Amino acid sequence: MNVEYIVDSHLHLWDPARFRYPWLSALPALNRPFLPADFGADSQAAKIGKCVFIECGCDPAESLAEVDWICGLSKDETYLRGIIAHAPLEKGEDARADLEKLAARPLVKGVRRNLQSEGHLDLCLEPGFVDGVRLLKTFGFSFDLCIHHQQLPAVVELVRRVPEVTFVLDHFGKPEVRAGKVEPWATHLKTLAKSSNAACKISGLTTEADWKGWQPADLRVYFEQALECFGFDRILFGSDWPVATLATRYERWLDTVQNFMRFAKDADRAKVFQINAERIYRV
Repeated sequence: MNVEYIVDSHLHLWDPARFRYPWLSALPALNRPFLPADFGADSQAAKIGKCVFIECGCDPAESLAEVDWICGLSKDETYLRGIIAHAPLEKGEDARADLEKLAARPLVKGVRRNLQSEGHLDLCLEPGFVDGVRLLKTFGFSFDLCIHHQQLPAVVELVRRVPEVTFVLDHFGKPEVRAGKVEPWATHLKTLAKSSNAACKISGLTTEADWKGWQPADLRVYFEQALECFGFDRILFGSDWPVATLATRYERWLDTVQNFMRFAKDADRAKVFQINAERIYRV
C-alpha cells in the first residue's frame, strides 16, 4: 500500500493498577495492563506514524488524570499525537469548567462521552446534553460518538442540531454483524452522512462479528455501505486496540481494511489511512 505511514485514529492504553475501569471486570481477557510496549509488539508489522488515544472508560473522577498520564507517555511515545478525552457533556453549561481543563492540555483534540451503555436511547438529545455538545465549538473540539446502532436515530438528530461541531462515528455505529443484519443500520447511516459535519471511523467491526469465526466476507457489506455513504473524504482507519484483540490480531484487521481498499486510487487510500485523521483530529 503506497502510504507513507498510517494514522491509527482509535487507540486505547490502560493500566488497571493505575486507574479503575469498571467495565473490564466483565472481560477477563482485557482486564490487565495494555501499555505502549504491548502495542508496539502487536503493531510492529504496520507502518504506524501517529495515533489518537481514545478515553478508556475509567472512573469519571479519574478521567483528567488519564489524560495527564497519556501526556506523560507521549514524551517518549512520540506517535501519541492526540487525545479524545472524557467530558461530562450532560452537565450542559456546567461542563465548561471540565472542557477548560482539557483545553489546557494541547494534546486533547476532542471529547468522547460514551453513550453505548446508556439505557436511555435519546440521552444525547436532552437539552443539557445538547448544550454541552455545543460548547465543544468554543474549544475547537470534535465529538466521538460511541453508540450501538439502535442509537443512530438520536445521533442523526444531534448532529443535525449542532452543525458547528465535527462528529466522528466510532466503529461504524456497531451494526449487527454477528446476525448478518444490515437494516435499519444502513438507512440510518445514510441519513447521518447527509450531515457534512459527520465522519465514520473504520474500526471495531470484528468485535461485532463472531469473535472466533469471522471472515472478511462477513464485513464487506458494512464497509461498502460506509464508503458509499461517507465517501473517501469522511472515513478514517482505526484499530480499536486492544479491545479488538478479543476478535483479531492487529495485522489481520489492517490487512482486511487494506484488501477492501485495494481497488482505490493511491490518493484515496492515503485519505483513509492518514490524511482524514490528521485533518479531523488536527494531528
